[in-house]
This record gives sequence, structure tokens and C-alpha cells, in this order.
Amino acid sequence: MTQLSDLEGESEETQLVGINAKTMPYTAARSWSGGRRRILGKGALESYTYHVMSRTCGGEVFFDGVEKEALKRVMWRLAEFSGVKLITYCIMGNHFHALVEVPKREIWLERFAGPTGEARLLDHLRALYSKAYVDYLKSEIAELRKMGLEALVQTKLEGIKKRFCDLSIYMKEVKERFSRWFNKRRERKGTLWMDRYKSVLVEGKGEPLHTMAAYIDLNPVRAGLVNDPKDYRWCGYAEATSGIRKAQRGLSKVTGTPVDGWEKGGADAYRCLLFSTGVEIKDAQNRNVVRQGVTADEARRVLREKGKLSVLELVRLRVRYFSDGLVLGSQEFVENVFTEHRDRFGPKRKNGARRLKEAEGSLFTLRQLRVRAVN
Repeated sequence: MTQLSDLEGESEETQLVGINAKTMPYTAARSWSGGRRRILGKGALESYTYHVMSRTCGGEVFFDGVEKEALKRVMWRLAEFSGVKLITYCIMGNHFHALVEVPKREIWLERFAGPTGEARLLDHLRALYSKAYVDYLKSEIAELRKMGLEALVQTKLEGIKKRFCDLSIYMKEVKERFSRWFNKRRERKGTLWMDRYKSVLVEGKGEPLHTMAAYIDLNPVRAGLVNDPKDYRWCGYAEATSGIRKAQRGLSKVTGTPVDGWEKGGADAYRCLLFSTGVEIKDAQNRNVVRQGVTADEARRVLREKGKLSVLELVRLRVRYFSDGLVLGSQEFVENVFTEHRDRFGPKRKNGARRLKEAEGSLFTLRQLRVRAVN
């Protein structure tokens, strides 16, 4: 049996090869519903927001860093495919939380309307499946049409569309795809997740949305893992502070700023929200902490600074997750390294240096190499 210690010498990207690969479809196993009814938005709103949570069986299976990273990537990829918006999330050792916005299917599917809609629909499958499978599906549809079986074609296309904008299907596929990878990695069998996921319908604006997003991103602080949520790698806020646009766009919805307004007040506003709501609670004598959180002094400092992070801190947050292939330095230095290893990059790559804007023009970085790190 493979032990996790046997994998320690491998880079994170090497261990995540299976989770990154786009695969052929597989037959999903039926899962026990637990008999729990869900409250789903069925009114006139164009989208509804949910807080979802799922725990490993008995809370006894704990994820290491690579496994948390794998689950994060599965969540993002399925969100892109399914048409749901991942507003924020937090992956802990034995459970995960996510704040998900689910649009009405008929509205979201309008992008596949018109004469070229079917082609766009099939190309959309590339978000999750391999090019080989998508090409096979296209040829299968062409063959059905040659035989005059248009009804079968439409049935097949409708089957694809039913997977979009559905909270239950999104969560089911996230958990099943991750479980397959996890069990293979650990050489284990059996169920990974306990029952079905739990869900709460949340008003998608104002205080309810603020409260739920902050609750999720403050999980690692409440658990005593970090003092500041930006320092916990597997949550939406940390990913946003490290410069990931999709995470920033999700949290911009929470702060009510424009989609690309994270750096124009959204980041500061959300940090103030986290620290104003995440203060630790002490007993009546103000001696012992009864609920962990950020300290009152730290909260006051953050609010006094209006949520702004220093340039030095922003640079650290941008580079902290870089692993294989990181090169950090002046533009000339990075370009020289890029030239020396030109064969490891695609033909469309014209130069190597990427400016770190947080460093005000003084630092450049070389993004991750495709083959392996510079030796």
C-alpha cells in the first residue's frame, strides 16, 4: 500500500497530475440520499445562493495539503463546467464549506441559443472532458443525424444541459470525482463522504451574504490554524489575496463592488468585514477565550488601517504558493532564465518576465514551468 510518506519527495504538481487531467466520462455510483429534503430557490430571482458543507465519514479521514489542493481544483473546474459561481470556500482537514451561486438554468442556457449554439455547447464540454471525448461525441452526433435519428441527438443534448445550474449535481460530481482520485491515491476503498451534503439557502446580498462568506473564510481562524485567514491557503479569501482573479470576482459579489473591483476597494472592504465579525469571544471575566478568532487588538489595527495590506505583504501573498518553476527577480534576470529554458514553454510564449504589480515595478516572476522546476 502506498504511504503518504512515499510521496513526500514528489512535487505537488506531480502528485496532482490525475486531478488536473481531463478525462472521459465515467458511470457515477448511486449515493444514499439520507431522506433529507432541501430548500431550493424557486421564485422569480435570476439566481440563488447556498452555503453547502460536507464532512468525511465520521470526520475520521483527514486531508493533507496536496489533497486539499486537489479538492479545491475539482471545485473550481466543476463550477466552470456546471455554470455555478463559487463565491468563496474553505477546505479543512475533514470537511469543506462553499458559498455557491446557482443561476436559473433557462437563463444561463441562453448562451447556447441560435444557429451556433450547439457547437458552443459541445465546445463547453472541454472545460471538463478531454478533446478526444468531445471529438468522439461530435462524430457520434453526426452519425445519428446521417441515420435520421434527430430525436436521439436532442435527447443526448438535453442530457448534457440537465447537468448545468443544479446544486445537487454540482456537489455530487465534486464529491465523486474527488473520491475517485483520493481513493486511488490512498489505495483505499469505500465511501469517503458522510451522508449527503448540508445546505442553507442564503439571501444573495447584504448582511446575510456578508455573514455567511465571513463565516466560511474565518473557519481556519476559529480552528486555531492561523491568526489571519489570508494565511490559510485553502480558502477563497487567501486565494483572492494571492492574485487569483476568479476568487477575487467571487468575493467582489460579497462586497458589492464591480466584478473586477477587488483592487479598487473590494479587498479592503472584505478584510474589514472579516476582522470586524471574526473577533474572539472571552468569558465574563475576560480571561479565557471561549470562541477563537482574531484578537481585538488585531481587529482594531486592521480597521484603523482600513483593511489595507502593505506592499511587502501583498508581494509575499502573491508568491507564497508558487512551487515548481518559480523564478523571482529583476526583469533581466527572469528573461535570462526564460531564454535558457525556452524549450519548456509553449510556442505562443513570447517572453518570460511577468511584472508583480504589487511590487511597484521592481520585481518580476516566471510562471510555472510545464515540465519540471529549474534544477
